[in-house]
Amino acid sequence: MSRTFRAGLIVLGLLSLGDLAAPLLTDGEHPPMEIALIGSALGLVSLVLVGFAWRGARRAVVPLIVLRVLSALSAAPAFFVGDVPAAAVAAAGLAIALTVLGTLLLLVPARELAAAR
Repeated sequence: MSRTFRAGLIVLGLLSLGDLAAPLLTDGEHPPMEIALIGSALGLVSLVLVGFAWRGARRAVVPLIVLRVLSALSAAPAFFVGDVPAAAVAAAGLAIALTVLGTLLLLVPARELAAAR
């Protein structure tokens, strides 16, 4: 497993942990409790997939990316709904940016594999 791949798993794992904590951090309105609970479920499944991918199960990578993108998309309404606190908008932006970063790190081919061709 390359360092890049490992870094991607770490980024997505940390995001998953953040999703697990969302129901405890919400005021019930930003994000709504329903969204926080859905995000928490996505975070739990994502953590399981991170564990599988860390142990070498490459088949866990695509579902992991899909779940993390769905979680990031659940944060997007923060940019379009009125009366969202600036801190929540910043957190949503950070979550989306880190999801993109983590996904790219997983998808970048390892140098070792590219050099072997």
